[in-house]
Amino acid sequence: MALLIVLITCLVIILATSQPCRTPDDFVAASSPGHIMIGGLFAIHEKMLSSEDYPRRPEIQKCVGFDISMFLQTLAMIHSIEMINNSTLLSGVKLGYEIYDTCTEVTVAMAAALRFFSKFNCSREIVEVKCNYSSYMPRVKAVIGAGYSEISMAVSRILSLQLMPQVSYESTAEILSDKIRFPSFLRTVPSDFYQTKAMAHLIQKSGWNWIGIITTDDDYGRLALSTFVLQAVANNVCIAFKEVLPAFLSDDTIENRINQTLEKIVAEAHVNVIVVFLGQFHVFSLFRKAIERNINKVWIASDNWSTAIKITTIPNIKRIGKVVGFTFGKGDVSSFQSFLQNLHMFPSDHNKPLNEYAMLLSACAHVKDSDLSQCIFNHSQGTLAYMANKAIDRNFSLRNDFLWKYTEPGLVHSIQLAVFALAHALRDLCQARDCKNPNAFQPWELLDVLKNVTFMDGGKSFHFDAHGDMNTGYDVVFWKEVNGHMTITKMAQYDLKNDVFIITDQETKNEFRNLKKIQSKCSKECSPGQMKKTTSSQHTCCYECVNCPENHYSNQTDMDHCLLCDNKTHWAPVKSTRCFEKEVEYLSWSDALAILLLALSLLGVVFVLAVGIIFTRNLGTPVVKSSGGLTVCYVILLCHVLSFASTGLFVGEPRDFTCKARQALFGVSFTLCIACILTKSLKILLAFSFDPKLQSFLKCLYRPVPIILTCTGIQVAICSLWLVFAAPMVAENVSLPRVIILECEEGSVLAFGTMLGYIAVLAFVCFLFAFQGRKLPENYNEAKFITFGMLIYFIAWVTFIPVYATTSGKYLPAVEIIVILISNYGILCCTFFPKCYVILCKQDANTKSAFLQTVYSYSSHSAGSLATSHASLDSTHSKGTASHPGPGGQPAAWPQSKELRAQAFAHAVTENDPGVPSTRPRKRIASI
Repeated sequence: MALLIVLITCLVIILATSQPCRTPDDFVAASSPGHIMIGGLFAIHEKMLSSEDYPRRPEIQKCVGFDISMFLQTLAMIHSIEMINNSTLLSGVKLGYEIYDTCTEVTVAMAAALRFFSKFNCSREIVEVKCNYSSYMPRVKAVIGAGYSEISMAVSRILSLQLMPQVSYESTAEILSDKIRFPSFLRTVPSDFYQTKAMAHLIQKSGWNWIGIITTDDDYGRLALSTFVLQAVANNVCIAFKEVLPAFLSDDTIENRINQTLEKIVAEAHVNVIVVFLGQFHVFSLFRKAIERNINKVWIASDNWSTAIKITTIPNIKRIGKVVGFTFGKGDVSSFQSFLQNLHMFPSDHNKPLNEYAMLLSACAHVKDSDLSQCIFNHSQGTLAYMANKAIDRNFSLRNDFLWKYTEPGLVHSIQLAVFALAHALRDLCQARDCKNPNAFQPWELLDVLKNVTFMDGGKSFHFDAHGDMNTGYDVVFWKEVNGHMTITKMAQYDLKNDVFIITDQETKNEFRNLKKIQSKCSKECSPGQMKKTTSSQHTCCYECVNCPENHYSNQTDMDHCLLCDNKTHWAPVKSTRCFEKEVEYLSWSDALAILLLALSLLGVVFVLAVGIIFTRNLGTPVVKSSGGLTVCYVILLCHVLSFASTGLFVGEPRDFTCKARQALFGVSFTLCIACILTKSLKILLAFSFDPKLQSFLKCLYRPVPIILTCTGIQVAICSLWLVFAAPMVAENVSLPRVIILECEEGSVLAFGTMLGYIAVLAFVCFLFAFQGRKLPENYNEAKFITFGMLIYFIAWVTFIPVYATTSGKYLPAVEIIVILISNYGILCCTFFPKCYVILCKQDANTKSAFLQTVYSYSSHSAGSLATSHASLDSTHSKGTASHPGPGGQPAAWPQSKELRAQAFAHAVTENDPGVPSTRPRKRIASI
């Protein structure tokens, strides 16, 4: 690059000496002498006039297309320098200026930059090439400009050879913040990094995610595009299309490219927002054709054209849609308005743009203000040269109000800041130097001071940051039609540091709300309760909306994924916008099933009390006596009461106490009940057993109190160990999707199973004993009913195991309650209800004589069978075998008649010894 610059410099020097222009001053647009010269670069004309497709000779063509906005920027620099000269800031040191028209062309701007290098006190065509410019004394000490980043980049690379300060008022390309590549470049505006960030933020806040972008094919356009794309991605904004226009209007293809761009905009029907990084000339041409095609969109304007009056005055401009733009923060430019009011008094010598404006204005004197800009532009297309350096009759009005209308306050303030920064740096530098002497300092010395300068303007402090930028912030502007004219109004202020929009006006807030109503999306917005599902498109903004699954929710629009609820405490249905707190459930007292079960338990207690009353009132009857004694009956009935009462501990909000007590109470009480029934089974089997061996065994086994205590004690030990080492406790079951089940965690499944298994073992033993006595007298066959009771118990609990293992929810305790009720009712009904039936309904059978008669009949039959068995045995052992001795020591033989055998059997039953006749058989039978 350095070699290229040297070659360009040599080329310009050779051209200047071998083929001089008419006069070197033809390059200068406006100038004024001074002790310190400040250069200026402004695109006063929009393009160079050329009759060829590309240059064929190395000469600079004339410029056409007078731009009033750029002309006003030139006047702003002149006015700012005049303000400094009329102040006491520099103490008698006068600033001069030398302003060049770049014609929006890089080559013209570079030619001007080379002239800035011309040596002091020498011809302006002479530029020395040196290895070290530390002592080089150019005529110009600093440069203000250019406006376009493309031109500023090219000029800065040349000015960096001598580290000549270059302060731009509008170039915003992010790359210019790189002090390695552009060490002498500074600017009084923020970098495009902040502008693109603000744009992306605005688009995101407005709910748009499917947009287009149009830019120019130059460094500024490409850098702005790449920076904006990064910011857009960070804000979840997708680029539907990117259109690039030629950078210079002199390009013959620009018309075709504009038409192609408009066709693309029409084709993308879902794109209603377009970001435009173009110059004013490009936007002017683009919008004129867009109006012809009736294209109505939202246009996001960059600082290049957001406040361009030239564009707002295009006929029917309101048909293009809405324009929201960003412009530099405004300052106090009232003095510039006064300068324009007195412009006709300003000397026109050495100010070609002013003279040309006066000439064009005279040509359009008959045109009203609304059409004046277009008239001047049309006439300037045929202007082949600046007006000669001669005085022009300007006695007619310069239409100063028209000029103020075209003024862009943000740019004027930015130019003022550039001049003020240089002036304050010169003040600091000239405190120890005589700056009236042009050789007082070199440009690079001024650059060192300029980088660290701080000054006040309008009550605010300004300085350059480490990147050479002056972050003055942005104003968000909105184009609004008022009385048939398009006006530019401020909507908000963008705070660079905090990345927020500051809105204070209620009307402005309404405008923002109206903007949000405009849709610019690739896909329909997903409502809360849905999430985005990306389609096969490469853009993340193109998607389908799917409902959030269960236990997931989304509470905003266009969420990328649904949020998961806390499954332990919350839940959500399908397509939910929020999580719902799970309801805590348990088998409450008010539950219908609980009420039914408790009613059955209460009914069972009533039955128990009724049985107890019946038995108490019939103590002397044979039925009550044959039930094993009143004590055993009362114990069994008490156990039933406790078992029924234990069901109440399964209902209501679980507590640690109820969790521990309910299983222990049921287990111990039911075990005691089975133990008592077991002793009854043993007694019945012992009383009606006629097998000597079995009867002997049962006599040894039958110990009622020890049996009951032992059986119950084992269960007490099991329950105690359970409660000590793995006690049941309250637990929250969160496995269900919508509720939290407050339940009792049994603590140890092994202990719970052991308790129930132990009861089952006792019941099975009881069932075996009772089954042996199933053929006792029909009216008093308690063993048969005990057998049925045990069968009911087994069926209930065998059914309980799989049901309990597969059931979940608040009705799980109800399963155990039902089984407890079935077990209790089964045993209660089979053990006591038949006896109560006899007591209440068959009183004639509940007498001693009837009882003895029934037993006698049963005993006659059983004794006959037993006698037959003994006779057979005696026949077999008649030889050599003595018979049983009688009471007198004589052998006793079984009677031969049926009646005598029955009496002997009854005697045997009474004495529990079939071989020893009893003298009191009826008394023994009655005791049974």
